[in-house]
Order: sequence, then C-alpha cells, then structure tokens
Amino acid sequence: MTTEILGLTLNEEGVNNISWNVMGQTYVPKQLTDHSFAWRATFPAGTFVPSHAHDEQEEYLFVLSGTIDVDLDGEKKQGRVGDLVRLPRGVPHAFYNNSEQPVEALFWVAPSRDLFNLFTKLDNLVDPETVVKISREHGIHFV
Repeated sequence: MTTEILGLTLNEEGVNNISWNVMGQTYVPKQLTDHSFAWRATFPAGTFVPSHAHDEQEEYLFVLSGTIDVDLDGEKKQGRVGDLVRLPRGVPHAFYNNSEQPVEALFWVAPSRDLFNLFTKLDNLVDPETVVKISREHGIHFV
C-alpha cells in the first residue's frame, strides 16, 4: 500500500525526477498513492489524446495554461485557464490542443490503479497500435 508522504514536489520536478514522453506529450508525475495519482501534462501544439475511457478511475484535468478542446462522451467543450474537466469512470473522453501554443494541465485520477506503471511502459513509444494494446492491459480502452 502506498500512502501519502508529507512534502513538496517542486514546480519543474516529478516524483523520483521522472518525466515521460507519451506520444509527443510530456507527463511529469507530481503525486502517487493508492488513492490518487497526479501528473502535469504538456500538450505541444497539434497533439491530442484520442477518445478513451477508464474502467475503474475518475479523471480530472485542471487547465494551467492555454486552451484545450475536449470531447466529453461526444459533446465538444473548450477548457481555458482555471477550468476543471471532470471525467467519470467509463465515460469516453478525448483531449486536443488545436491551438498554436502548448497547453499545460494538471491531471489526476482516483484511485490510482496501475496508471503510473502504464505511463512508464508508454514512455517513448511511437507506434499507436502498441500504445493501445498496452493501455488495454491497464484498464484504459481507446474507442
């Protein structure tokens, strides 16, 4: 069981100094326990996460900079700085940076399940089919 540790994760640092490249996006883990997992994501211009759903996790996205387009179970929305996107488990969702500027966001899921290990396995992969296969093994299903 992983429990919370008292402390501060500095702005540009991640848990254990980890940073992942997931299909051109940068994910920096900021917090991890059995109950929740948070990471800072940078979406360069033109990048996206296709429609997918989490079997056993709620997911949240807090926009730190830029504007991100989201597809929430087929409904198109746009998240701006300070907006929170709520994604219940099992509901398909997608993220798109259709702007010309990077988007920064704080993501978190509850419970954490195996998402930290999934991102570790996805680090630097470039084949979408492999990403989909590995994600499915960790409870994430692309539509």
